[in-house]
Amino acid sequence: MNEITTPIYLITGFLESGKTQFLRFTLEQNYFRIEGKTLLILCEEGEEEYEVENLAKYYNTVVEVIEREEDFTPDRLATLDILHMPERVVIEYNGMWLVSKLYNMELPKGWGIEQQITCVNAETYPVYLNNMKSQIMDMVRNSDMVIFNRCRQGDPLASYRRAIKVANQSTEVIFENESGEIEDIFQDEMPFDMNAPIVEIPPEDYGIWFVDAMDHPEKYQDKILKFKGRVKKPQGILKNFFIPGRTAMTCCAEDTTFLGFICQEKGGVKLKNGQWVEVTAKAKIEKRREYRGEPGIVLYPEKIDNCEPLQDEMVYFN
Repeated sequence: MNEITTPIYLITGFLESGKTQFLRFTLEQNYFRIEGKTLLILCEEGEEEYEVENLAKYYNTVVEVIEREEDFTPDRLATLDILHMPERVVIEYNGMWLVSKLYNMELPKGWGIEQQITCVNAETYPVYLNNMKSQIMDMVRNSDMVIFNRCRQGDPLASYRRAIKVANQSTEVIFENESGEIEDIFQDEMPFDMNAPIVEIPPEDYGIWFVDAMDHPEKYQDKILKFKGRVKKPQGILKNFFIPGRTAMTCCAEDTTFLGFICQEKGGVKLKNGQWVEVTAKAKIEKRREYRGEPGIVLYPEKIDNCEPLQDEMVYFN
């Protein structure tokens, strides 16, 4: 991979999702200031506007507008690089353009996406999710952070988070209202008994458990878990380990992902790819290369039984 000398900070989201407000606040913070020039590329204009003269005068930021998708090309970006010689680039991306197009685009030498943040208007999110799910999944698939703003009391925030996490398990999901960040949205929401000697996870709640375990693995340290899943032995996994899990749909039937945690095989039990098993295992938190060195749940089974396939293998997050 080529070294990034001109980092790109990519801000995505649909129109009126709060991108401009977020960026305007961020650009004015002391921690975001640099000595060199910042190139701000605007790909759509909403109700919020930038004070272009102030950005240039006080924050060494120059603004360029590319409103038409056909004009957002490698040649145009290369021209802007030569014209401004920026030390960093901030792009407020058009929500109707596929973000994957930018990731696949040939960028000027030294340019590279350092961070992607997606802004979501919680008031309009359900409508977009129902009508433009594939667009949303494309938007959040590589996001480092997804910020839901304008959240209201009673919004199904846990459901919103689950839908995002199925597309991007590692992203940080933040909820904000007029008062600031909302925390602990999963408190008291687990639909199974966390204090039972064996925490049994019903098939219909597998998705809820998986997302919670991804976000808060420490809650499951030394817990005995019992659930049904399909065996997967991906290439590169250590010998005597496998992944029992389920399949989740990210945006359509052709776009799915397998959700599961690493599990040690139990002596004498021969497992084959695709077979269904019921696993009873103790959860440990370990740093593993399969988790890219990050701490995650590793299952050490007390019992592995063959079981009948579930009638509906798909994972749901509601």
